[in-house]
Amino acid sequence: MEDIKFVGLHAHSGVGSPFDGFGYPQDHMDFAYNNGSEALALTDHGNMNGFAYQVLHAKKMAKQGKDFKPIFGVEAYFINDIDEWKADLEEYKLDKKKARQIEKDRSGTNIENEGASKGKTKSSINRSRHLVLLAQNQEGLNNIFKLISESYSGDYFYRKPRIDYNLLRKYNKGIIASSACLGGVYAGCYWQAREDGHEAIMECMREATKQMIDIFGDRWYGELQWNAVPEQHELNRYVVEMHKEFGIPLISTADSHYANPDSWKDRELYKRLGWLGKGKPEWLDMNLPLSVEEIEYELYPKNGNQMWEDYKKYSEQCEVEYDDELVLNSIEATHHVAFSRIERFDPDCTVRLPDFVVPAGYTADDYLERIASEGLFQMLKLNDKLSSSDNYKQRLDHELKVIADRGFSKYFLTMKAISDKTNEIQIAGPGRGSAAGSLVAYSLGITQIDPIKYNLLFSRFMRSDATDYPDIDYDVSDPMSLKEKLIADWGDDVVVPISNWNTLQLRSLIKDISKFYEIPFTETNAVTNKMLAEATPIAKKKHGIKAGVYTPTFEEVIEFSESLQKFFTKYPQVKDHVQALQGQYRSCSRHAGGVVIGEGLDKFMPLIASKGVRQTPWSEGQNVRQLEPMGFIKFDILGLSTLRMIEDCISRILIRHHDIENPTFADIKSYYDTHLHPDVIDLHDQNVFKNIFQDGKWIGIFQFTENGAQRFAKQVKPKSIIDLSAITSIYRPGPLSAGVDRDFTEAKLQPQYVDYINDTVREVTEETYGFLIFQEQIALLAHKLGKDLSLDEGNLLRKVLTKKGTGKGHEVKDRIYNKFVAGCLEKNMTKAQANKLWKTFEYFSGYGFNKSHAISYSIISYQCAWLCNYYNAEWTASFLDREPETRKEKAINLAKQHGFEIKHLNINTSGYRWELLDDTTLVAPLTTIKGLGEKAIEQIIANRPFHGAEDLLFNDNIVYSKFNKKAIDVLCRAGAMNDLIDDRFTGDKHFWSVICVDKPRSKKKLDEKIELYRPEGSFTEEERIEYLTSLTGMFPFKLVITDDVTRRLGELYIPPISEFDRDLGVCWIIPRDVTKKKTRNGKPFYVVDVIDTNSVQTRIRCWGVDPTKDTIHRNRPYLIRPAYSEDWGFSTRGPINKTWKLLG
Repeated sequence: MEDIKFVGLHAHSGVGSPFDGFGYPQDHMDFAYNNGSEALALTDHGNMNGFAYQVLHAKKMAKQGKDFKPIFGVEAYFINDIDEWKADLEEYKLDKKKARQIEKDRSGTNIENEGASKGKTKSSINRSRHLVLLAQNQEGLNNIFKLISESYSGDYFYRKPRIDYNLLRKYNKGIIASSACLGGVYAGCYWQAREDGHEAIMECMREATKQMIDIFGDRWYGELQWNAVPEQHELNRYVVEMHKEFGIPLISTADSHYANPDSWKDRELYKRLGWLGKGKPEWLDMNLPLSVEEIEYELYPKNGNQMWEDYKKYSEQCEVEYDDELVLNSIEATHHVAFSRIERFDPDCTVRLPDFVVPAGYTADDYLERIASEGLFQMLKLNDKLSSSDNYKQRLDHELKVIADRGFSKYFLTMKAISDKTNEIQIAGPGRGSAAGSLVAYSLGITQIDPIKYNLLFSRFMRSDATDYPDIDYDVSDPMSLKEKLIADWGDDVVVPISNWNTLQLRSLIKDISKFYEIPFTETNAVTNKMLAEATPIAKKKHGIKAGVYTPTFEEVIEFSESLQKFFTKYPQVKDHVQALQGQYRSCSRHAGGVVIGEGLDKFMPLIASKGVRQTPWSEGQNVRQLEPMGFIKFDILGLSTLRMIEDCISRILIRHHDIENPTFADIKSYYDTHLHPDVIDLHDQNVFKNIFQDGKWIGIFQFTENGAQRFAKQVKPKSIIDLSAITSIYRPGPLSAGVDRDFTEAKLQPQYVDYINDTVREVTEETYGFLIFQEQIALLAHKLGKDLSLDEGNLLRKVLTKKGTGKGHEVKDRIYNKFVAGCLEKNMTKAQANKLWKTFEYFSGYGFNKSHAISYSIISYQCAWLCNYYNAEWTASFLDREPETRKEKAINLAKQHGFEIKHLNINTSGYRWELLDDTTLVAPLTTIKGLGEKAIEQIIANRPFHGAEDLLFNDNIVYSKFNKKAIDVLCRAGAMNDLIDDRFTGDKHFWSVICVDKPRSKKKLDEKIELYRPEGSFTEEERIEYLTSLTGMFPFKLVITDDVTRRLGELYIPPISEFDRDLGVCWIIPRDVTKKKTRNGKPFYVVDVIDTNSVQTRIRCWGVDPTKDTIHRNRPYLIRPAYSEDWGFSTRGPINKTWKLLG
């Protein structure tokens, strides 16, 4: 037989059909092409999440000279009528037995449930059918986008995104539809009426056929599939009956789910991984099949001959006869559909930004020029810089021209609109990234940094010769509330958060796959615990990284971990699966700050939803770039918790010093604009630099919370924003490993010894004492010293300096080098000097930092320092309020170190946040008590003060269903009620027993309980420590370690274990828990969990102990001399009294 023409019109990937399909769309496309196919459709379940991969790979294939046609589609979930379904749902809710069958909304990543799709679910409420939709042209593609977007909204979404006949009638133009698989529209009739006999099935199918023909006409196809499932052949015969009775055309499909024949077992494993932790479904055997024959089908992208072979094989195997000619025609009909009925078109990737940011009567370019010019004038007037207006105007005109030429005026107007919305509800950061180098952004109020004042380069942000999109990262105090406001004001089809797709990672894959092969957990766990520790040092050495954090890649862990290599040698099947499954899609989350903004986005991309929030189907980030190539520009709205601290601190200042009882955001914004805005704050205040950055009075100073950064700053003794910027730019792994910090400190303290090649070099690098700290300095020097070398070329040099090899980047570097040397020679430099400077460029290009970003963030650091210096009490309270629970104890200790007295929790004085009694006394908030809900706190605050147990227990105004026994219990054990204990009680445990353990319901019963529980007395010290730690997250070090012991440890320079110095070898700890264990050889050892004043929890193993003699006291300070290894962490060996010393 000659080659049979065939195109796969029904295919799934692991991107849009996670844990059902397997592999990326490009894998499927490449195999289909190599297998002789000319085209392939992608029809994932209910979404088009793989569409961007499909489009971009098709373009790549075209560039490679491969003639291959991508076909765009979806296998939608279908129900007949959403209104009928809603009525049925209400009936189910009224019936308690049926109501249990209603499944909860599972938005986000949908895992295909074959049982529900193929009629095996008990409840019709939870059942949906499949419907394949293929775009014939751009109109059809937009209609499919709209259908998918609608299917994720309102009542259409229930467990899955669904469409019905009504939606199809609205959005069917340009779409070909087919009846799908054993979970499809026709199959629904088969499963539903199967027990009622042949005629019942036929009648249901006739009705479905009439509806579909009414909607699609000759664009409705019956779909045949070929496998060893008996029900499939029964269904095929009914579909053939519809063909004979109504004349609908037939197609055969492969319904491919993995990219090549060898991937069947990886797909089977991947499918089962999706159900781990979700409860095994009835239809799925969690044991892996041993052969492909066991699963009754092969689901890879087949060619026509393979389709014919499957038809013959499976029909014979199932003993079903068909008309060969009819089947052959159905196979070849797919080619006709693909090339005669579906156009070959590139999807419309026009850049989409909102039109409403441009007023009527203006073009985007004209309006941007107008408001930027007006904004600049106001800035210059406010800052008494009108005399310099010519310089600013020239810069503004240059930037506006580049922006207009690049077509990005509407982008800036959209960013301006976001900024205006922000200023209504919260503070934005001064700037972030290279955007702070734009005068247009400054003039529009998007940034707060005058780029001319700090010699920041626009070309670092946007080059006139580049092709990439602009990228303004925008810091705000509360990104979630801002995004909610934008969506509320502009619409959820205008502002759409960007999705993040989480993938299967090495550690969890090894553990999960090992379960299927019954490998002992202890063996698997030992490997996964060690492999990163083994691989990281070798990988860092390979890359020349000497300091800082580095996470090795998947390939590096396999290459450098000896334990993992041995494990894979022992279990090669695990290695094969891991390599196949690593990086497959696992779940959907949301980008930290990214949104897409445009009008009617639900027509131009198939929106999905997660937890009720619409999201993009495609992602944009460091490793994936899908939105920009498809015409959607990402706007990054990022949260910076420091800005919330600043807002909170201003609020406290207004309350305590400006007599504003309840400051509004307008009050806070006004204070910020008049005291803290970079244009008005005194950035040269040497009191701030001396007290905070030189003397080290650090409390929550942005970028200066780590000990290393603090030490570096105290060494450098900064006196300006540039100094701070240099410090934060150098304090990174690369420069630190190269020793730049030491060299810079020496030059800063002895500037007279810095040697500059010439005045140009001095002009550019004098502010950083001869060092190339900022990337912009390389660009400026290249521009100023080179011959006809533009600033754009200087910034391009920054990018290409680090490129290796002989490609395009190398050619660009050579061209710029020649121009640079020529310019240097004209300026009376020797070639040796030029080459030396060029070598300096190359050296620092790997370490240089973005000056625009460094300046912007250093100003935030300075704003924090200014508040800390002049409003120390308010700043410290705000700092404590914003520190997470994991760092709360360390933060409190820091406040104490700076002279603050911390008042314990008190039901009468503690509130929702840290409060100030005076400039040196802070009161802990009730919100720090675990188990105390917001409703209970509301009742407390509304009804206090409480003067005793009676006020607490018998108050007619308190709603005790909200202020319940649990709330009273945690308040009491946390010590927040100690002031209510009068002389009727023998101690705090007596008080707790009376009002919590056996809560009295009358005053008479209260008196009886007081007498009954009188012997209880007080909590033990151990109990107090345990309650305070577990309920407030704050370890009461004052109860455990005396001030005298603390002082002596400091005098002897003995650090806590979290700051362990291997050279010193001694540290102190407080044991929190001691677990007695035995080795495999039966030898006893202890596992001790310890804590220190940095609130860092550490584990120590104690080998060679004798449980009959060796005792470790919990919650007591010890001096220890531990050993440390990457494999085991901290350990001691021998009798406890030899290696542990109890202090105090």
